[in-house]
Amino acid sequence: MKGIKSVCLLFFLIFVTQVRASFILLPMDETTQKNHLKAYGITYWCLDKKYKASWLLNYRGGSFLLPDVSEIRKECQIRGVSFEILSDTEEASILAEISSPSQNMETVILEKAPKIAVYTPKGKQPWDDAVTMVLTYAEIPFTPIYDEEVLSDQLILYDWLHLHHEDFTGQYGKFYGAYRNAPWYIDQKKEAEALATKLGYSKVSEEKLDVAKKIRDFVIGGGFMFAMCSATDSFDISLSAEGVDICEPMFDGDDSSPNYQSKIDYSKTFAFKDFILDRKPDHYEFSDIDMTEKRAAIPFEKDYFTLMEFSAKWDVIPSMLCQNHTQLVKGFMGQTTAFQRDLIKSNVLVLGENELNGEARYIHGQKGKGFFTFYGGHDPEDYRHQVGDPPTVLDLHPNSPGFRLILNNVLFPAAKKKKQKT
Repeated sequence: MKGIKSVCLLFFLIFVTQVRASFILLPMDETTQKNHLKAYGITYWCLDKKYKASWLLNYRGGSFLLPDVSEIRKECQIRGVSFEILSDTEEASILAEISSPSQNMETVILEKAPKIAVYTPKGKQPWDDAVTMVLTYAEIPFTPIYDEEVLSDQLILYDWLHLHHEDFTGQYGKFYGAYRNAPWYIDQKKEAEALATKLGYSKVSEEKLDVAKKIRDFVIGGGFMFAMCSATDSFDISLSAEGVDICEPMFDGDDSSPNYQSKIDYSKTFAFKDFILDRKPDHYEFSDIDMTEKRAAIPFEKDYFTLMEFSAKWDVIPSMLCQNHTQLVKGFMGQTTAFQRDLIKSNVLVLGENELNGEARYIHGQKGKGFFTFYGGHDPEDYRHQVGDPPTVLDLHPNSPGFRLILNNVLFPAAKKKKQKT
């Protein structure tokens, strides 16, 4: 009898060991997760606390696997993030399913919380920019920096850099036509000129070019750069126009270089080629890269773009950047809304597109040892954002697919780098 009890006790202990909770799953599918955006914040928080984390690519919308620790459970409850408790056996079964050659899934180890900087003018509010807004909402810490920090080589302190909706060409966003008499435009122009003078430059365009070159070097050296809206094309245009004055007198006080289009050097850009600059100072466009005016026939209710599907096991990086609970994402406007497909360099990957309109919305590439991602539009949940519009309230959009794409890029630098075969 005693022997039977011992055997029963042994089986009971084995059973308890197998079913005990050892892992937390943050499901990221459409029906289960209450707050997709804050789930990224929980994952970042765990990495910052030195906990192990895994990103389960294409498993239930790109779920996160975390250790089962009481403070992680509590943090999920506080932030309203849905989670599931897994036993060792359940975790092993999920990882086995993901590793199967027949499944387009992959497990990516997340190693550390990236240090994040946001290039943004002093005094900007979080709702002025979609990235600062979603980082604040997801409770992911970041450091605002601007020209002085960039030019004094402080980018070396960070892993990931976002470019606020900046104009790197020195044309003040091409707002001249509509807002040249507006107090905010006059003030911003004066502030930009004063900062350029303080930093030893005679023109804002020259100062912004040097900022763009420092950011370029940050990426080449291994940094991760993310840009939205006008920061995308104006960044490339600034690099391509090095040594060429493309600014008309109302922007910099003197004439532009004669026949400056012929002097543009496309070899210096990150993403775009063969573009034609817009010479009209009162036209709200930098070049023909942007598709905003070419897509007027697309009605609001039919404005969507499709995320591309990649092999998670072979194309890990684009698979990470496209993780979502839907492949169809609502479109949204900006000064630079989307990119003309035939003006994108062949070595740049299109991650999201509106194929019928011949436009790319979301692109990614490598430069040197680092990476860049360009995302068209201003605010994924504000279709046509205007100057002075009220801020988006992300509590009303906790499952936004468009904002998820931003946060995919935030966690991208945390991924363990796979050793290349020699």
